[in-house]
Amino acid sequence: MKSQFNKTMNVVDVLFLAIGAMLGWGWVVLSGEWVSTAGFVGSIIAFVIGGILVIVIGLTYAELASAIPETGGGFVFVKKAFSPGIAFISGWSVLFGYVSVITFEAVALPTVIDYVIPFKHQGLMWNIAGWDVYFTWVLIGSVGSIILTSLNYFGVKPAAIMQTVFTIFIVAVGLLLVFGAGFNGNFSHLTPFENGLGGTMSVLMMIPFLFVGFDVIPQIAEEVKAPSKKVGGILILSIIASVIFYLLIVFGVAAGLSPKALTTSNLATADAMVNLFGHSGFGVLLVLGGVAGIITSWNAFIIGGSRILYAMANNGMIPKWFAYIHPKYKTPTHGIIFLGVLAFVAPLLGRPALVWIVNAGGIGVVLGYLLVAISFIKLRKSQPDLKRPYHIRNGMFVGIVAIVLSVGFLLIYMPGMPSSLSWPSEWLIVIAWYLIALVLYMTQGSRKHSDEHVAFTKNQEQ
Repeated sequence: MKSQFNKTMNVVDVLFLAIGAMLGWGWVVLSGEWVSTAGFVGSIIAFVIGGILVIVIGLTYAELASAIPETGGGFVFVKKAFSPGIAFISGWSVLFGYVSVITFEAVALPTVIDYVIPFKHQGLMWNIAGWDVYFTWVLIGSVGSIILTSLNYFGVKPAAIMQTVFTIFIVAVGLLLVFGAGFNGNFSHLTPFENGLGGTMSVLMMIPFLFVGFDVIPQIAEEVKAPSKKVGGILILSIIASVIFYLLIVFGVAAGLSPKALTTSNLATADAMVNLFGHSGFGVLLVLGGVAGIITSWNAFIIGGSRILYAMANNGMIPKWFAYIHPKYKTPTHGIIFLGVLAFVAPLLGRPALVWIVNAGGIGVVLGYLLVAISFIKLRKSQPDLKRPYHIRNGMFVGIVAIVLSVGFLLIYMPGMPSSLSWPSEWLIVIAWYLIALVLYMTQGSRKHSDEHVAFTKNQEQ
């Protein structure tokens, strides 16, 4: 069956798509928390362990992406291994994570712009969870959503070019911080550990969610003009590159700020940059790198999310409207518009509500990882002859480790755990998301059955 998509993305586009997705805004806002919670060595250990865990999960995706290079990624893998119902849960879960990131970035943008250009916002609209929502603040996020939605609407290539340029800028800014730390940093600040094993574990728990984004690569497999084997290799390379970037940022912040300064800093990465170079302009430059991170992760998840919607609609699981491909631009424009609308209205909810959505959405991503890892094992057994251009060694062992890790990270969200989802706000979002899934699946299933019955009746009459 001929693909409806154009093969316009090259190897470089795909690599920067995934790296840009993983290097969002977290490296700017969370680095101080990592170092003050676990210390320099504790943070490094957490990122090395966490990086290995993500690479193990990534290996299952890499093999399956090379074997089944179809739009939809994990959703398609699970559908090939199991029933459509389980595939639906997989696709809907990953979409949950993508939507949470897209909506969060629409709120992060005005938050960061406030740092670069301090501005007294006008037009108080309402207060949500103790937070005032202003019209001018909402406007920044909503305009950002219009720009990014438009960029993706007119073809994946313009979005890919922007992704590459912005990702190079993020890496350049990050390397400038490391360069400054190497020459002007105080190495006596590199305290090995803080808060013992508990501190390292606290950082480790954040890591899988910093690396959400490598799984965007399988979503656009049909649009890549490169051998399938190479796509699998790029996926793993993107994770390794992102792990190295985060390790360097930990070094830069730890050497750039004293432990005391870390505890009082609101934006440690920017403050470390100012401290190392002695000028506030460098702090603004670093925050602009953070703005670029917001845009690259936002852009990547619009690309990935719209392809999941397309694949699910194409399989009759959600309304067919989402399967529309623009005849000229060859993009799933209805899915892109839908995600754009969500991002456009997201700032209206204010910052606290968006934190609830992000926390809740993380559970969907990890559930998606788990189902792909199980599918990886199942397909190894049920379809041993499936051509796997990127064939990983000790596949069964890797698959089992990926399953165990995914279950472990899923447990982190459960009641009683230190970082469990809060009740009622976050758990109600999870329940609502999966109730929508149930309604969609049942109504689409009955509609599909009805259509098949009509078609059968017509054939009988003829």
